[in-house]
Amino acid sequence: MSRDTGFPRADAEADFLRARRRQVLSRLAKWLRGEPDDVNIMLPFHEVVDALGYQGESRVGLRVIRLDSIVGSVDRGRDFDRRFRPTSGRVRERWERLALAARRGEEIPPIEVYRIGELHFIIDGHHRVSVAHALGLSTIEANVIGVRTKLDPSGIRYRGDLIVKDYRRLFLERVPLTGHARASVLVTDPWDYAKLGEHIEAWGFRLMQDEGKFSDRAAVAQRWHDEEYVPVVDMLRQADMIGSRTEAEAYLWVAGERYRLIRTHRWDDDVIEALRTTKH
Repeated sequence: MSRDTGFPRADAEADFLRARRRQVLSRLAKWLRGEPDDVNIMLPFHEVVDALGYQGESRVGLRVIRLDSIVGSVDRGRDFDRRFRPTSGRVRERWERLALAARRGEEIPPIEVYRIGELHFIIDGHHRVSVAHALGLSTIEANVIGVRTKLDPSGIRYRGDLIVKDYRRLFLERVPLTGHARASVLVTDPWDYAKLGEHIEAWGFRLMQDEGKFSDRAAVAQRWHDEEYVPVVDMLRQADMIGSRTEAEAYLWVAGERYRLIRTHRWDDDVIEALRTTKH
């Protein structure tokens, strides 16, 4: 929380020094915990949009938004960390000028942000957000532009999460699942989406060969989910073979083992028993 000595200029200077100190302590704590480099980095707006798939945008207008919903920036500047604490003394003069104005009760212009889901990305107003955090505020006025994306942005916390979202977007373009099927097929390793996509395309190719007719991607995706994925996952669940994996990860593992060990397309008790004896 901000402190007040009765001298706004001195308080504004102290606000900046306190924010800088907290940023340095946060970096030190991250290093001691061995956390990845992207923990304290703002999410880059354009990378998020690329990962989720851009569909369109519209002006929402002036809104009051929560400061903790602002997670990223349109530019790639490094003047502030993820919590909008100054990363150097370079921004000090402008930062203290805004802090002084805020402490004197002067009107501060709204910031400008993009909104994706519940997340906000600054177009203009980094210093104002940083000062608002330092003064202990929880909300700020913003002119908002809403951005629509193909994928839901929920689950994004750090820059590294974008890799998973990007691979999932590509996977769903290759395997256009819908509804519950779309929501339930999840993996944690981005590369697994590529492997699963290849597997499903191969399954669809065999299906078309067996039936002697063409099926488009949407039809293959739905039939794979209903005729292959769901029955296999049900068997794995009953055999207690999912463990700590997601259902899709368990399916991908056992499908790979089936071909490696048995070289058959069928699923029966003998196959499941043989797989159970392999190393998890």
